[in-house]
Amino acid sequence: MKTTDTGNSTESFVPKPFSQTFFHGTKADLKIGDLIQTGYQSNFVDRKLKHIYLSATLSAAIWGAELASGEGRERIYLVEATGLLEDDPNVTDKKFPGNPTMSYRSVHPFKVIGEVTVWQSHSSEQIRAMKEGIEKLKQQGIMAIEE
Repeated sequence: MKTTDTGNSTESFVPKPFSQTFFHGTKADLKIGDLIQTGYQSNFVDRKLKHIYLSATLSAAIWGAELASGEGRERIYLVEATGLLEDDPNVTDKKFPGNPTMSYRSVHPFKVIGEVTVWQSHSSEQIRAMKEGIEKLKQQGIMAIEE
């Protein structure tokens, strides 16, 4: 997915009024106007990543918030991309061909424009099962994020 209509250059990206809003699930405590950028600890692996991730679906962002590492409160932010996006290959190529989760990544910051304060969590059993599955993949060396 590209969010520009004048080519692939990051210099050609121009946000439009009423641009697409995306969701970002995390435990980070952010404010409206903050930028989510690369260079910080990942929510899911023990290292800094070259990309940051978002989704056009609330469902994927809920999982992002629930599975994020750390001790903070689960949060879902409404964000706008400030540059080009690409399909998240960790989801689209490996788990869900065709990108039904509408998950994307970018090397460009996302601007926080709001927070979703009311959303339906998964059951504690579903979250525990997902975390156990992720841990099993990590132990098998399969839980790698393609960068």
